[in-house]
Amino acid sequence: MKTDNILEVRNLETRFKVGRRTVYAVNDVSFSLKRGKTLGIVGESGCGKSVSAHSITQLLPKNGGITKGAITYSPEPGHEIELSGFKRTSREIRSIRGKDISMIFQDPLSSLDPVYTVGWQIEESLRQHERVSKKDAQERIINLLHELGIPDPAQRIKDYPHQFSGGMKQRVMIATGMICNPNILIADEPTTALDVTIQAQILELMKEYQRNHGTSIILITHNMGIVAESCDFVAVMYMGRIVEYGALLQVFNEPMHPYTRALLKSVPVLGMGKGEPLQSIRGNTPDASERSDICEFQPRCDSSCERCKQKHPPNHIGEDGHEVRCWLFSGEGVE
Repeated sequence: MKTDNILEVRNLETRFKVGRRTVYAVNDVSFSLKRGKTLGIVGESGCGKSVSAHSITQLLPKNGGITKGAITYSPEPGHEIELSGFKRTSREIRSIRGKDISMIFQDPLSSLDPVYTVGWQIEESLRQHERVSKKDAQERIINLLHELGIPDPAQRIKDYPHQFSGGMKQRVMIATGMICNPNILIADEPTTALDVTIQAQILELMKEYQRNHGTSIILITHNMGIVAESCDFVAVMYMGRIVEYGALLQVFNEPMHPYTRALLKSVPVLGMGKGEPLQSIRGNTPDASERSDICEFQPRCDSSCERCKQKHPPNHIGEDGHEVRCWLFSGEGVE
């Protein structure tokens, strides 16, 4: 494991049993997260972004599980911890989850308990991992809420979730994830359902926290604009696979996979003509319970060839570290 990587995921596979069907949610996924950097995982809904994150934190439902692969967490260079569920106990995972690796969930409405004050809920997360007095815990919570821009935090910690706006609820969720000063913060669609002004504020808060604490962040989103604004590295997912991976400028300035190009073309650009239509990706995503031995994007791809209909493309890694899964760049030629 490279010393500048705080997290490495190698050949991860996650499956769900739904009745007699098997859902192939994550397929041979590999990526790394560098210390103090932000990795954006982007793709359409249902492509496996959130399941990959939940696999890292072992927050999978009973009908799901990791069937293959390794997840290695390195809190400091030379110290490695294997997180894969079949190699560590639930107790060991819980001691890391929330303290070393924390998560901001997608929907604060369903993540915050309406019958407890927000202060109690943040404090519960803190006291789960650290021995602190109630006075010290409240002081830390008040300071963090102040840092996150919540006015009069000493009073607001006594309020209930319904007394907060959507943007303020999201800040409370961020506070719950940050209260133990984790080394890795996984943000799953942290700006969903927020207006663009609040989105910008939330993203700036996360960047400011990263600058102050050196936190490494995995940002899960379907919004390419958010990725361009916030990330250092990008992993593009489609049907449970990472089809392109690289530094931000590599992926945005020189996109290689046809799916990445299609995603970028579907984003509105300042200065577009009034009558110029947005491009869309034709067709629909396949059923994840129907395992395919060919390139899953082939039916929707304008650059597909005969080889795409025969088997999965291999992962091609360029000299600059830019990775792509596509026969166009396989080096084996296109039939």
